[in-house]
Amino acid sequence: MTNLLRDSSLAILDSLIAFDTTSRNSNLTMIQWVEDYLSGLGIVSHRVINSDGSKANLYATIGRNVAGGVILSGHSDVVPVDGQDWSSDPFVVTRRGGLLHGRGTCDMKGFIALALAAVPLFKDSKRPVHLAISYDEEVGCLGAPAMIEEIAATLPKPALAIIGEPTMMKIVTGHKGICVHEVEVLGHEAHSSLTHLGVSANMIAVELMHDLAELARELWENADPHSPFTPPHATLTIGKMEGGTAANILARRAHFVFDLRCPPDVNADAILKPFKEKAAAVDAQLKEAFPGTGVRVKKLSNAPPLAQAMSEEAEAFVRKLTGDNAPAGVVSYAAEAGQFQQAGFPTVVCGPGSIEQAHQPNEYISLDQFTRGAEFMLRLAEELRQE
Repeated sequence: MTNLLRDSSLAILDSLIAFDTTSRNSNLTMIQWVEDYLSGLGIVSHRVINSDGSKANLYATIGRNVAGGVILSGHSDVVPVDGQDWSSDPFVVTRRGGLLHGRGTCDMKGFIALALAAVPLFKDSKRPVHLAISYDEEVGCLGAPAMIEEIAATLPKPALAIIGEPTMMKIVTGHKGICVHEVEVLGHEAHSSLTHLGVSANMIAVELMHDLAELARELWENADPHSPFTPPHATLTIGKMEGGTAANILARRAHFVFDLRCPPDVNADAILKPFKEKAAAVDAQLKEAFPGTGVRVKKLSNAPPLAQAMSEEAEAFVRKLTGDNAPAGVVSYAAEAGQFQQAGFPTVVCGPGSIEQAHQPNEYISLDQFTRGAEFMLRLAEELRQE
């Protein structure tokens, strides 16, 4: 039975990987495919679309629409392949040895394929399975909140949520949160030899980025040695920067984006308060000197962490399925698990594959991990039938 479910999942995975759902693109063709697949099995699904209609979350209930169900959640979007050295087409599942290569095989269309293949097994369960597929997880967990809100408002209360991020099928009960900020600096153009007649946005941006680099160093130096996370401290990185027109022009505009990832007991707003106060002071100084200049700091996303102290019920249930008696772990990446937990659902992260393969050229999931994912779905179906 395991091999049969695994092979059915592999066929679905082929279809899912073929959709280029890089976060900058629409995911609607994949969502339509999943809707049609579920409809063919007699399952009604529900879209939760974004503001411009270009993307959608999708959720569906399999089995009796009663309280106590299990949410199986994964994100539809993947990271770009631009500039990466792939040995095969990233959007075609390619088997080499015991590895399944393709963008999203590990992170995390593999889990979605396994859950979809198991739908016929869930239909006669005494408690339902709620499939939840989100968009824009990779750019700040932007899509899931609207879907989670609708699930909480319209469905009989689920008992727990399992987020299928790659954990090698180990139970994870904690992850860091992430907040992403965009900083835009507007300067006043002038010849670069006449610095008294203008202000370089690049120079201001460099000063602000230096402050962030110093903050990142302080976070490293003040790390809690007892933290279970690796690295143990909140981390701050500048992921993108651009600015200026030419070497001999004081830059009109500079722009950079940074993210801050905090363990559950660390407050991101408190960490960034001095930086934002500095940015506001610089903004006022620039505006006083040159109209139309300034500094703008905008929060792009803010996904909460997953706290271990609130995951006990979900952890106990998933342990019965995995047979894993090792202590639950934590991960330093952010995920949508914290958002489900924040909505009141006991939540764990558990899925096939290794996060070390995610976002890499030649991303893969091993066939062994995929098989373990199939075994997990079979045990889940059996557990829900017996209750």
